[in-house]
Amino acid sequence: MREVSLMYSETRPWGSFHVLDEGKSFKVKRIVVTPGGRLSLQSHKHRGEHWTVVSGTATVTVDDKVVALTRAQSIDIPQGAKHRLENLHDGLVEVIEVQFGDYLGEDDIVRYDDIYNRA
Repeated sequence: MREVSLMYSETRPWGSFHVLDEGKSFKVKRIVVTPGGRLSLQSHKHRGEHWTVVSGTATVTVDDKVVALTRAQSIDIPQGAKHRLENLHDGLVEVIEVQFGDYLGEDDIVRYDDIYNRA
């Protein structure tokens, strides 16, 4: 059995992410979104994602569907789908993200809308 430990973290304008595990065709992250934080509306050419909320209320957009998810609820983000994660409430939102695909680099992001003016 492989021991799982925190591989690396990055701080972003909306909060942070922490890579927990990574293999040839998967990556597992813990995403923490601060109150009022909003990830860009984005898509990925090379990966799909599965999000499970572990705390807080996450507002999730997938294409034209917007849902509020709470602890233990999850959603699939198909490869190529436009999606966003937001925290419209007080307190942190924490999500476990499992990425799967043939390329999992952070540069596989196409941004359509971003309140932090990132390209």
